[in-house]
Amino acid sequence: MALLSPFPNAISLLSSLSCARSSPSSNFRAQLSSESLPDHRFVLGCGSVSVDFLASVASYPKPDDKIRSTSLKVQGGGNAGNALTCAARLGLNPRLISKVANDAQGKSILEELESDGVDTSFFIVSEEGNSPFTYIIVDSETKTRTCIHTPGYPPLIPEELSQSQLLSALDGVNMVYFDGRLYETALIVAKEAARKNIPILIDAERKREGLDDLLDFASYAICSAKFPQAWTETPSIPSALLSMLLKLPKLKFVIVTLGEDGCIMLERSVNGSSDAEEIDVHSVLESLKQRKDESNTIPTCIASEVTKLSANGIGTVTGRLFIGTAEKVPPSELVDTTGAGDAFIGAVVYALCAGMPPEKMLPFAAQVAASGCRALGARTGLPHRTDPRLATFL
Repeated sequence: MALLSPFPNAISLLSSLSCARSSPSSNFRAQLSSESLPDHRFVLGCGSVSVDFLASVASYPKPDDKIRSTSLKVQGGGNAGNALTCAARLGLNPRLISKVANDAQGKSILEELESDGVDTSFFIVSEEGNSPFTYIIVDSETKTRTCIHTPGYPPLIPEELSQSQLLSALDGVNMVYFDGRLYETALIVAKEAARKNIPILIDAERKREGLDDLLDFASYAICSAKFPQAWTETPSIPSALLSMLLKLPKLKFVIVTLGEDGCIMLERSVNGSSDAEEIDVHSVLESLKQRKDESNTIPTCIASEVTKLSANGIGTVTGRLFIGTAEKVPPSELVDTTGAGDAFIGAVVYALCAGMPPEKMLPFAAQVAASGCRALGARTGLPHRTDPRLATFL
């Protein structure tokens, strides 16, 4: 049985919004010179999409309350959909493997992604069931959001993606990105990508079925604040990051995002000196924090030297530790944090394709994420590469 949207006019609203955006997006792409873009622009994603029904409220309702929204927006969502929309606006050519139903919501999901330059030709479209959708309550008082998700049905199964489709999707791709969902299909894509030596980036938001198998293939991992300690069962974030590099030998770096506190990144070094001094990773992190300029409102990056980083009872990794600060968005400009992590990931995907060093990549990704927080919804505020706030990076 198909699930219907509770907002009968929402889909037509979403379609009109998508159409309104398609022309500027197309013009934007046409105006870009090839010299201004990375040489390797094709990326493939596999993961979630949805329609988001966003309602802003003055404050989160108490049980049995009846309140009114202060604003309503309907737009595409889902981690993979958001991250690749971000990457497309920055100048990449993303392809996405996912599934929707042949309903009004599914058609709108596809239309909106296509209008932003995301290739949806590898989507599976079911004639039965329902497309995914999410209710999002945005609390204007606490600047938080609460998500209530309804999955799509029937779910994507690996047999729906043929071998020829898989090879076509991976053809010419410079990077593959997974948001941790649709894991059975994602694992097949990851195995083929690894066979072709294509780098893999994993969004480790929370512990999910199949995520451990995907992480075994990861070249890069970007984690939510709670994931590293939950996954490694270690007492602190620095020791958890170190543990992840030890457990996942293919991992080149791991980043943990910390909201307004920025991010921490641990990068493995393959050229580190074997006689380098061994230093506790917590001590290195504290020394980096002491170098932060709290008066600086724009994103910055503070890096350690290459050294042997250790944690008691865990082990030693030769590498560098980084602190990336977040932009200090004035409260009057902060609207909605929905999709901030997805924006950060989309920007990192772009930065890796463009060959940015971490010292440039982390502030760039933070700047992109902060731009998205200035508007309602995960995609409304995502910047294009012509955005003046990105001029120093691009």
